[in-house]
Amino acid sequence: MDYVIGIILGLIQGLTEFIPISSSGHLVIAQTFLLGASDHLLLEFLNIGTMLALFVYFRRRIIQIIRDILFEKDYRLLRNVILTSVPAGIIGFVFADYIAGAAFFGSAVVVVFTLAIVGAIMIIIEKLPRASDVADGAELRPSRALGVGLAQALALIPGVSRSGSTIVAGRLMGLPPAAAAEYSFLASLPIMLGVTAKVILTDTDYMLTHGGTLLVANLAAFLSGLLAVGFLMRYLSKHSLAVFGWYRIGLAVVLAAVLLLQ
Repeated sequence: MDYVIGIILGLIQGLTEFIPISSSGHLVIAQTFLLGASDHLLLEFLNIGTMLALFVYFRRRIIQIIRDILFEKDYRLLRNVILTSVPAGIIGFVFADYIAGAAFFGSAVVVVFTLAIVGAIMIIIEKLPRASDVADGAELRPSRALGVGLAQALALIPGVSRSGSTIVAGRLMGLPPAAAAEYSFLASLPIMLGVTAKVILTDTDYMLTHGGTLLVANLAAFLSGLLAVGFLMRYLSKHSLAVFGWYRIGLAVVLAAVLLLQ
C-alpha cells in the first residue's frame, strides 16, 4: 500500500468516523476497489488519528469532566461512559480474532444492507417514540447509558456506524441531537483507547512494516477528523440526522448496482 492510498484511506476515516455514515463501511468499499480486499487491521490502526482528533476537539470538555470528578465528586458522566463502553468492549475483546478474520466483517454486501437499514432509521428517528428528555449524558439513567452501549456494540458490523448507532440511541434515550453527538464521541474514547493499545501491543510487526504509510494515513485522519467532528456538532445543533440517512440509502443503492454489474 503506497502513501497516496494511505492518505486517501486516512481522509475517508477522518471524514466518516464522526459523520454518521459509517467509516468502516466506506473503508471496506474503498479498500475493495483500491486494493481488491479489505484489511481489518488497517481499520484498527486508523483509529489512532481519529482518537487524537477527539481528544483535541473535546480537550476543554474532558478537563471539565476531570474537575467535576475530582472537586465536585460528580461521577455520573464517567459512570455512564463506562456503562456505554462495556458491551462493545467485551464483544470486541472476546471476538477480536474472529472479527479480524471473518469475511462477514469485510463484506461489501453486508455494508449495502447496513447502510440502508440504519439510514432508514435516521430518516424516521424524529417520529419514533423516545424516553423523557434529558439535557446531557450525565443525566442519563444507567439503564439508558447501557442501552446506548448495546447500540454501540452493533457498530462492530461494517456499515452500521458507531457514531450513527450511538447518536440514534442517544436520541431515543431522550438526548437532544447535539448532546447525543457529544455523548457518542465521549463514549467512544474508551473503546478507541482499547483498540489502540491492542494493535500497538499485539501487531507490532504490521506497524513496523507499514510505519510510513500508517503515519501519513493517521495524520490525514486526524486533520480531516477535526473538521468532521466540528462540522457535525454545529450541524446537529440546528438539524436532524435525516440528510445522513438519505445519503446512506443513496450510497447503498449505488454500491448494490456496482456489485450486481461486476
